[in-house]
Amino acid sequence: MKQTIRRSLSLSGAAALALASIPQVNATPVEVAQGSAEDLGVMSINLKDIVKPQVGVQGQTQAAGTPNQAGIGGFLPLVVGKNSVFFADVLANANFADINNSSSIINTTVAGTTISTSSRLGYRWLNGDRSWMYGINAGYDTRPMSTGPADTGIPVYASRTAFFQQAAVNAEAVSDKWAFNAYALIPTSEPDEQQLNSVYQGDALTTIGLDAGYNLTKALRASVGYYYQNGDMNTADGSGVLGRLAYSINNGLTVGTNLSYDSAFKSRFSADIKWRFNTNSGPGKEQPKTNAAIDALTSKPSNRDVRVHDNDCRLGITYAINCIYSVTTARQLYKSVPKLME
Repeated sequence: MKQTIRRSLSLSGAAALALASIPQVNATPVEVAQGSAEDLGVMSINLKDIVKPQVGVQGQTQAAGTPNQAGIGGFLPLVVGKNSVFFADVLANANFADINNSSSIINTTVAGTTISTSSRLGYRWLNGDRSWMYGINAGYDTRPMSTGPADTGIPVYASRTAFFQQAAVNAEAVSDKWAFNAYALIPTSEPDEQQLNSVYQGDALTTIGLDAGYNLTKALRASVGYYYQNGDMNTADGSGVLGRLAYSINNGLTVGTNLSYDSAFKSRFSADIKWRFNTNSGPGKEQPKTNAAIDALTSKPSNRDVRVHDNDCRLGITYAINCIYSVTTARQLYKSVPKLME
């Protein structure tokens, strides 16, 4: 019996020595990637602690078919999952007059103050190791536009406020280094061309584009883009390019500069500022360390302005029809005056 026990203990010791001598198996690439992500802390983050409602302000100077404006906006997460968020984002901007009588829409100056709106519904999600964020959003934008004199020297009268609308769709992808954004802006205004004054008509432009950005530093991003625009009785059709530099002063405050060129608007320079803050954050509240992909889950969707271009409608058949209608109406009114006085 003792020999049996000794033999069993000997075998157990030999087996333990054999197991101890086996080399450690290397981790798989997936485990390595997950380990690296966990070292950064992003895999352990609960998105419900990060993705919170945000409010803020934004403003920009006039550009190619867009106005000087400033307003408020908000991001609202509707459903936050383990690696995704379904959200709504809304804006309201006050649109101001063009600077120095220089038209932002080519010929007619924008005047007065109107309120434009923009709404988006979207879905964003992270990949397996949370190094990329992908998303898609869609929505609707409106832009009432008051008009003033022309900057061409041509006298105009009967200036009026036009109302433009568009549907929009946007797809995006963001990592620590790269950011891609594809978009389409599709006018839905009725009629397409709207009379701005006695000489010019305006039209919201169909715009399709793609932007690619690269983070030069954690705070500075440079991007280039291509867009194709169509509309205004084919007078604005053509391609354009856009360059942008954006600097993040802190997590919620960003300033940017933009330079665009196309055959209709030529060179246009603009600047913008955006400040949004998390309604659940505050002094003394330590926020988890995130990366660019997670931060992008709550970023404001881009490309939300209704772009407008105007042209001299006297050169088209529409002007002739409007003139005939106006003259006919005036004659009928003139003929009715004596009858009313009888």
